[in-house]
Amino acid sequence: MTPSLEKGDSETAHSNFFQRLTLLLRRWGVETHGIAPIPREERLDPRIYQLFLLWFSSNLNVTNLVIGAGGPVVFKLSFLNTAINLLVTDALSCIIPAYFAIFGPKLGTRAMVQARFSWGVYGAAIPSILNVLSMMIFIFFNVIIGGQMLAQVFNHLTPAAGIIVIALVSLVVSFCGYRILHWFEAVAWIPTLIGICVMLGVGGHHLASAPSYLVPSAASVLSFAATVAAADVSWCTMTPDYGVYHDAKASSLRIFTYTYLGLFLPSLILHVVGAAFAAAAPSVPSWNIGYDQGNNLGGLVSAVLEPTGRFGQFLVVLMALSIPGPTAPLMYSFGISLMNVSSVFAKVPRYVYAIIATGICIPLALVGQTRFYTVLVTLFDLVGYWSASFSAIVLTEHFVFRRCDWARYRVEDWNQHGKLPPGLAALLAFFGSSALVVPFMAQTWYVGPVAKATGDIGLVVGFLTGCILYGLLRPLEIRLLPGRDS
Repeated sequence: MTPSLEKGDSETAHSNFFQRLTLLLRRWGVETHGIAPIPREERLDPRIYQLFLLWFSSNLNVTNLVIGAGGPVVFKLSFLNTAINLLVTDALSCIIPAYFAIFGPKLGTRAMVQARFSWGVYGAAIPSILNVLSMMIFIFFNVIIGGQMLAQVFNHLTPAAGIIVIALVSLVVSFCGYRILHWFEAVAWIPTLIGICVMLGVGGHHLASAPSYLVPSAASVLSFAATVAAADVSWCTMTPDYGVYHDAKASSLRIFTYTYLGLFLPSLILHVVGAAFAAAAPSVPSWNIGYDQGNNLGGLVSAVLEPTGRFGQFLVVLMALSIPGPTAPLMYSFGISLMNVSSVFAKVPRYVYAIIATGICIPLALVGQTRFYTVLVTLFDLVGYWSASFSAIVLTEHFVFRRCDWARYRVEDWNQHGKLPPGLAALLAFFGSSALVVPFMAQTWYVGPVAKATGDIGLVVGFLTGCILYGLLRPLEIRLLPGRDS
């Protein structure tokens, strides 16, 4: 018999196994870098335009149709009201994640690692855990939509089998890492753009049948805006992750502009298109049946393209297989965020977490295929609340206390608890801001006393109170605990 290993020997064996596997994967082109900041001498990639392509591809995706469709389906807004709402909300809310993208090339840090410069080493575990859960929520919905679309084309393929296919394709891209992700995103948007153009060409004449004007309540307008903003703002917890190898000397304005356009343009286009088809679906019997009261986006897309025959089916397949466009980055950031929770998790290679994310999302998606919109709106809003407070704290630290000076970040201290802020100000501001959000939130399971009159404005309140509380608490933290990074 083989002698049993002691605990230390077992850990050494596991470590040696991962080291050998990592070296092998590195030779095959798989990214094996962990969460340590990328040194400035390695941040040399001049292709800043890749940031535009990555976010353009991630957002020019059929999954974004769902967000816009929420206007007429969930909040009972007319197409005109929905479109105006989308234009204003997308234009404003994409500013925050676009600015966060600058941290990647300038500091070489992932989003959750950069958070340590305001939250501290241990405090940053809180947003990291929340980000892990958020990534899983978005992965969950993406694979459901992809599974529905594939099931519409192949008679013998169930939505469950389609979910597995989309999850596995996303796993392959995420497993390979940073460079393969950028390569994939450079082309993944093309099938969706073709499909959307054909949908508009085939079904455009039906869109006029949608109710053009309804008198909306202020509450429904603000609540819908909150859902859209939540989907946009939540990108801030991962946009820095995809610029850490790019040119550190690139201008901040250039990085911001590429990222902003990559987020805003496809989001607005897909949101408006989704709203248009969702608003018109009740007036077109085949669309209405396929859409299944808002629970089957794949059925709606398939019904719209049905007049084109096999070509339409081919487009549905291509659009479904493009869904890894947003899903693969989510899996990637899932692993990066989990590694930031604890030094124990950081010892496990990043690519292992891509497998874990896939193993979690498949059973969740299989269970959650029904009651699609009700669950979606609630979860998106919850992600938006915490993302708003998180971004407020990080941006206040950057603008107010570090005065937008990159030299004030001593990146070499990224994992030194005693040299970073203790994180007390960030934690108190975050939990205080979260508590203040409650009266202003509106969900199916709870409507705050203020939100009953105004609609859901929790995200705005979370951001503003996060800025104010952190701005007041951080100077006290610096005074009480001098000598820490500030």
